[in-house]
Amino acid sequence: MKGLVWFREDLRLHDNTALYHAARQCEEGIIGIYIIDTNFWKKHHTAACRVQFLLTGLLELSQNLQSRGISLLIKSVKKTTDISDILYQCMKKYKLEKLFFNKQYEVDEKQRDKIVCNYLNQYAIKCNTYDDQVILSPGTIQTKQGKTFSIFTPYKRSYLQLLLNNPNIIPHYSLPKSQHTLDIPPSKVPQKLAHFSTTIIWPSGEKEAQRRLKKFIKNDLFNYHKTRDFPALEGTSLLSPYLATGMISPRQCFLAALMANKGEYEGGNKGMATWINELIWRDFYKHLLDAVPRLSMHMPYRLATGKLKWHYNEKQLHAWQQGNTGYPIVDAGMRQLKQIGWMHNRLRMIVAMFLTKNLFFDWRIGEDFFIRHLIDGDLAANNGGWQWSASTGTNSIPYFRIFNPLRQSERFDPQGDFIRQYCPELRSFDARAIHDPHQRAPVLALKSGYPKPIIDFKSSRMASIKAFKSL
Repeated sequence: MKGLVWFREDLRLHDNTALYHAARQCEEGIIGIYIIDTNFWKKHHTAACRVQFLLTGLLELSQNLQSRGISLLIKSVKKTTDISDILYQCMKKYKLEKLFFNKQYEVDEKQRDKIVCNYLNQYAIKCNTYDDQVILSPGTIQTKQGKTFSIFTPYKRSYLQLLLNNPNIIPHYSLPKSQHTLDIPPSKVPQKLAHFSTTIIWPSGEKEAQRRLKKFIKNDLFNYHKTRDFPALEGTSLLSPYLATGMISPRQCFLAALMANKGEYEGGNKGMATWINELIWRDFYKHLLDAVPRLSMHMPYRLATGKLKWHYNEKQLHAWQQGNTGYPIVDAGMRQLKQIGWMHNRLRMIVAMFLTKNLFFDWRIGEDFFIRHLIDGDLAANNGGWQWSASTGTNSIPYFRIFNPLRQSERFDPQGDFIRQYCPELRSFDARAIHDPHQRAPVLALKSGYPKPIIDFKSSRMASIKAFKSL
């Protein structure tokens, strides 16, 4: 039997569920295929830097597959509806009998895959699909009533209890070394695509992802709980782009941390337990996305919040987008996003809450801006984070808890090192004045050209609380 593996957001050789099962079942050989659908990316506002990152990873994937005797074909479609026929023609040409792919949980992706499977089924071609983007499959963790958890803490409690009772429940798929080779030349991987040009380049591929994981486990994991909230420090793994494109699996990350923590989920080293907690959060948002389709459809989890009358001010929005709000920690975060296609997680919460609670903008405006710029753009995590900050989502922060950007700045960038990096006009300010330039060093602030605050924190906070109370 021969098979076709359809790669999507799983650009790796190791611990790839669909690839593993294809290799096990298809003793006569397998072929890989990646389908470039630029209109799909445009429709979903995929960041140019993410597309470029993906292309570079595809090149390494093709080379890695070739080393195992597997050719990767690259096809392009003008319309998403053409994918079914592309796959069928490929399978017909090379006499392939089964299609293998890993699931995606977004609504449009689910619909696309359903159409593909229905189309191929009529030609007696079986589609084999697998959960691969998660540690535990969606639906594995449920309430006693058989429903999806909406609060993280009880979800995590059940999650860990299941792992403790079933220590081997997390699989790790090793690709068989011997593989029958089909004599099919691989496609050339495009280096660039029109409409997705970018100057933001990150090192890409499975090898780089593994290097980062090992470095993080060795150097930073023990202190993760102490350093992860400080953007000026290298306290995070920087693995999110690799997880988003599947250049590394969440299972590989989870098991590596577990091994370093001597098999302890919550005990042992606190830094490791904290990072494991973050990986469970990632699964939580993926499970929710699968169970609650409206999260993929620009709708709030808490439907009552759909009645909120959000504000809109073009000048304020532009100031936020460009990092010119007059709140240094907010501006430094937004400038980091524009410059490197990534933002520190603590800053994501700060800038999101500033937009939704102080400026009182619809969270969907911020969610969309992020997805257009993030190299690690992922609907589940991005939507989950924005709705948490806006108090419209599951497990969201209480509406009356609103981050004070000044206090956040003083707490998590106490010396102003991060602010100086991305707001160079503030480099000469001391560690106290840099957090609130126009109040603490007004003359110097005017000379620097740094903008005055576009809104008063206290009054905007009270207005936001009033709006939520009216629901």
